[in-house]
Amino acid sequence: MKWRRARKSTNVEDRRGRRVAAGGGLGLVGIAVVVVIGLLTIYIDLGFFEQMRTRLGGGGEFAEAYVIAHEVGHHIQRLTGVADQVNAARRSGENLEGASGLLVRQELQADCYSGVWGHHAQQRHAWLEPGDIEQALRTASAIGDDQLQRQSGGNVVPDSFTHGSSAQRMRWFKRGFETGEFASCDTFQADRL
Repeated sequence: MKWRRARKSTNVEDRRGRRVAAGGGLGLVGIAVVVVIGLLTIYIDLGFFEQMRTRLGGGGEFAEAYVIAHEVGHHIQRLTGVADQVNAARRSGENLEGASGLLVRQELQADCYSGVWGHHAQQRHAWLEPGDIEQALRTASAIGDDQLQRQSGGNVVPDSFTHGSSAQRMRWFKRGFETGEFASCDTFQADRL
């Protein structure tokens, strides 16, 4: 990935070694970087990027951008009400897990949104180099529920999936990247994930 024509970000704060006071387990020292996009703040544990490279078989600059764009995709879901609907289903006691459950659909939609971002970023900046898309797909595959369960020495249990299989994650990222359309990312209406 070449970063020549795009401006360097001025809204990234390195917080390595500092405690971050936030809910959801984010108060750990492992939080390394805070990316602020408008009113959106994303906390990123840089150790995850290292883990992608060394243990999971993914990683690379564009793969890291895919992960960040995936998290921005969750922000889009909050803005569009998707996150509220999934949380309401959770509060009502609905089982959200499983290979086609609401949690998987939510995560796959964020993967697709990440692909949409990649599509438009490439059109605007022409920064992708040979192998960059493959990096992102390798990473999507490496962080699929089935791959993570296999790697941990356990059996693959689709009923426990929360993020989607490797194939699903790759398919939805590619769909967003190829179409460049948010409308193509409606995983909640899709028959095939």
